[in-house]
Amino acid sequence: MRDLFDHTDMTGLAAAIEAGDVSAEEVLEFSLSRLAERNPAINAVVSERGDQARREVTAGLPDGPLRGIPFVIKDLHMDVGGLPTTNGSRLFADAVATADSELVQRYRRAGMVIIGKTNSPEFGLNASTEPVLFGPTRNPHRLDHSAGGSSGGSAAAVAAGIVPAGQASDGGGSIRIPASSCGLVGLKPSRGRVPAYPARTLLAAPMSVNHALTRSVRDTAILLDIGAGAVPGDPYVIAGPSMRYVDAMRIDPGHLRIGIATTLPSGAAVHPDCFAATRDIAGVLADLGHDVVDEAPDFPFEEIMTGLQYLMAVPVAVEVKARLAALGRDLRDDDLEPMTRMIYDGANQDSAADYVRALRDLETAATMLGGYFADHDLLLTPTLGTVVAPLGLLDTTDPASLWEHAMSFSGMTSPFNVTGQPAISLPLGTDSTGMPVGIQLVAAFGREDLLLQVAAQLEQARPWRTTPVWPPVD
Repeated sequence: MRDLFDHTDMTGLAAAIEAGDVSAEEVLEFSLSRLAERNPAINAVVSERGDQARREVTAGLPDGPLRGIPFVIKDLHMDVGGLPTTNGSRLFADAVATADSELVQRYRRAGMVIIGKTNSPEFGLNASTEPVLFGPTRNPHRLDHSAGGSSGGSAAAVAAGIVPAGQASDGGGSIRIPASSCGLVGLKPSRGRVPAYPARTLLAAPMSVNHALTRSVRDTAILLDIGAGAVPGDPYVIAGPSMRYVDAMRIDPGHLRIGIATTLPSGAAVHPDCFAATRDIAGVLADLGHDVVDEAPDFPFEEIMTGLQYLMAVPVAVEVKARLAALGRDLRDDDLEPMTRMIYDGANQDSAADYVRALRDLETAATMLGGYFADHDLLLTPTLGTVVAPLGLLDTTDPASLWEHAMSFSGMTSPFNVTGQPAISLPLGTDSTGMPVGIQLVAAFGREDLLLQVAAQLEQARPWRTTPVWPPVD
């Protein structure tokens, strides 16, 4: 079982279950044993449902394409009935969900088995997963380093081999940053591709989308096939793909024009190791027959920053107020972390006109940046502007320090949450100390198929490690 679980991706493991080489019961028990063995070291999973999962497997799983695959759900605005949805916040620590979110239901219909929920920073407001509520998630590549954020718990669980894949979400890089930090594949789909229901999708959530962290490109593709599609009444609806993503990824993308950006939108330089890894992959893409050009987009930095400043704050303030109303009490000093409290207080001082101007700034930014893809098929960048963060660097109890360092981690990812374009991080590099370095590819709105095609090319040309990182580096 160990060889099958560790040396086969999620798609291959599902095929082995379907063929009868191994049973869903055996796979679940192995995953739960891994959870008990490995989670104490990395603190990836914060609530478990092993007994419920056993009962579901015994009762019989739906005959879907991923029947019997153990899976985890990020503990941020995604409900699993019977488990808390804490959003990484002490204010929501006892907020137990009564039903599954739509995306969780889709995973279940595909035959997947939910074994728990994973750690997230408070309200997803950090590029590192270090909430006061649960403590830090540790990167199995190096335990004193961050697994990234805000989907760091899911990333660590996958990288450590507890599960073959895990659900994640991305509002400013929160799938791609952990993918880069933990050596995984992380696709942020286009806006409207995967539903958030019953979570509301106004203001900040148009920038936040749900998907997953995986070890292989085909696993990312099949999970997108399962998760994609609007819920009736969704305010953002995107045209569906012409074929399944698992089929589209096998098609040769042809000769593409690919631009490169190796300077942060602020104008700051990226870390030399990130720069070198990006240049290396530019050469691989050229060898694959693509036209790779040193042409970066003109990032509308001020508009992006102004828009994000307001639109990340407003939903937090609304959510906190709604929770306090439900509890029937006022905000206490220990309800929120200092960074979140600063954002909450600031949002309460802003006007409706400020929010409208922020929306207009983001629309302007999306128009300016989206135009780059009229004559470029893809954009190539480092996923992060710097190497994997040590734990404590991105500290929400020290807002000044967090602001100082945050742009190095989300500067290359957040612009494409603004535009709504799909972007993928691939584990194609390492830094001078051996830690993972992710490489990001961005496509025009709605072109996840093109991203997956080129990602599959790179996966074949430069295969990456897909086995779990264990024992962890202490």
